[in-house]
Formats: sequence, C-alpha cells, structure tokens
Amino acid sequence: MANIQLQVMAKKGHLFIISGPSGTGKSTIVRAILERRPQLGYSISFTTRPPRGDEEDGADYYFISEESFRKKIDANELAEWAEVHGHLYGTSARYIEETLGGGQDVLLDIDVEGTKRLSNRYPEAISVFISPPTMTELEKRINRRGTDSAEIIARRLKSAEVEMAQIHCYDHVIVNDDLAEALLKLETIIEKVCPNG
Repeated sequence: MANIQLQVMAKKGHLFIISGPSGTGKSTIVRAILERRPQLGYSISFTTRPPRGDEEDGADYYFISEESFRKKIDANELAEWAEVHGHLYGTSARYIEETLGGGQDVLLDIDVEGTKRLSNRYPEAISVFISPPTMTELEKRINRRGTDSAEIIARRLKSAEVEMAQIHCYDHVIVNDDLAEALLKLETIIEKVCPNG
C-alpha cells in the first residue's frame, strides 16, 4: 500500500508546448482543447502588450508593465521570455514546476523561441507546431482580425516565415486547414501521452 502511494506521489505531469505563427488559430485550438480537457493546467503568459479585442487579464494573459516584467526577469521568475513584435512575453517558472510536480499535465501556448528555451529546460516536453495551410491563407487570417496596422501585419508575416523554418524542431506538426480536424489531431496527441488524463 505504501509503495502504491509513493508511486502516485512521484508521478510528474506532462508538459505540452503549442506553438506556431501568429494567425494560425493556435489560441482558438488551445481554448477548445482546454474546454474539452479541463483537467489540463494552462500556463497564462505575462506580456507587456495591451489587450486585443475581448482579451481578459488573468484569462488570456497577465498584462503587466515593462517595469514589472523586467523585475520578474531579474528575480529569475520566468522559465523563458522573449521580445516579440516590440512586446515582452514570458512564462512563469513557479507555475510550471508546481503544477508538473503535483502530477498535473500542463499546456503552454508560446512562440518558437520560447519553445526552444523550454525544450532545453524540459527535454521531456511534447512540442506541437500549428501551421497555416499556406502563407497566403495566413495573410488573409491576419487581415480578417482587423486588429493590426499594415506595418504590423508585414512584420507578422516576415516572422511567420522565420518560424515556419523551425518546423523540423517539433515533435508534431498540425496543419490548421480545418479547425475541427486540427483539434482532433491535438487531442489524439495528448491522449497517447495521457490516456487517462
């Protein structure tokens, strides 16, 4: 009986890293998978950028000042951080350590650079790249959002090309041509790793 309890206590959670260019629909996929699998922990990133559309503080991101963000860097509170399109983004090290240590699986939605850093820190992490069907389709999706200037859209598309070149670094690639199909593929990946979770 004591051995069984020790085995249960020693079970560590799995870390799933979801990444891909802006506009591929990864946030939509992540929200949908969390609704289907509420037992998954979700690490909400810190960012210095302002909220977009109906984004909420504490639900989509923790929106903080650059000064507060820099303090987190100095205090070594971030598992990874990066500057993307002129704004800072980072992942809480404490949240990941405590949640995985407690045996709960964790899902992260972060950029390609963040994925590299976290994969080095957590080599057992499962990385999934969400890809657009084509760059033309990606441009249409970003334009449809109506939240960015032409200059920012051009920057996002240039970043997307750089990110797409890193696709070979991921454990899995899902082309988001059809949302329901992409969601099913991600669920299948998670199910293989966590059949009862």
